[in-house]
Amino acid sequence: MTILVYAVIAICALVFACATIERAVKYARHPIHLRWELYPVPHEGAGRVAAMVPEILFLEGLWAFNRRLWLRSFPFHFGLYLIASAGVGLLVMAGVARLAGLDWLGAPVGQAAAWIVAATGSLGLVLALFGAVALLHRRATEPALRAYTTAGDVFNLVFFAAALGTLGAGYVTRPEGSPGALSIVIGLLSWDHSVRVPALLAAGLMSTAALVAYVPLTHMSHFIGKYFTYHAVRWDDAPLGRDPKMSAALAEYLTYRPTWAAAHIRAKGSPTWGEVVTTNPTDEGRR
Repeated sequence: MTILVYAVIAICALVFACATIERAVKYARHPIHLRWELYPVPHEGAGRVAAMVPEILFLEGLWAFNRRLWLRSFPFHFGLYLIASAGVGLLVMAGVARLAGLDWLGAPVGQAAAWIVAATGSLGLVLALFGAVALLHRRATEPALRAYTTAGDVFNLVFFAAALGTLGAGYVTRPEGSPGALSIVIGLLSWDHSVRVPALLAAGLMSTAALVAYVPLTHMSHFIGKYFTYHAVRWDDAPLGRDPKMSAALAEYLTYRPTWAAAHIRAKGSPTWGEVVTTNPTDEGRR
């Protein structure tokens, strides 16, 4: 069972890393956004990264415009951040233990680090689980959301709730003397099959690992796209005339033919982007 747990975690971590890199590269290679949809560009000054911090960590925009949803979405997202932080902390502690020996874990600094990581992970698990159940309940009971709720949305939230719930239950109910989170991570790094992982905790670890691998393969990969939507779209105000490479790229993009239509486009036939953006969509002849 232990080797199976290690193998599943390792494979899922590899899938997560590869899928995240592939999605980031895909976003980076996308054509330049349609600036005419965004003008006037606000020309923000310095401090752009600082502006992203409250949005990413605290969902500032959601707090301002949809407080009811924030009360459910913020615990979910912030809980995931805490779980990820605890995971990184465990890896660092396990790495130090492998290099410096296990004795330092008994020292005050090791005990403090273990307590901080355990508290961070536990709080994150509670918040994320609460948020997943709360979001699922809102989708099931909010009439305005039913038209926008797909089977995939429900499945994703159920997956989160089931995986995190199993992980938490497995950790809390593990028999006395069973390995803790740090012992399991140390065993994983050394591929120590003598570590005995209880069945329910093993199920929680494998299901959570599968969830981690699954996320970047779905639309939940917006955590990757956040950088690009800010830096490559919202804040991209580089002047066109100073960049011949951008000019050549935009000239090519204007020859593309959109495969969709909308009320503000009103395209007939198969026009190019250049034809679309130089035509008044309110012109009666286009209706």
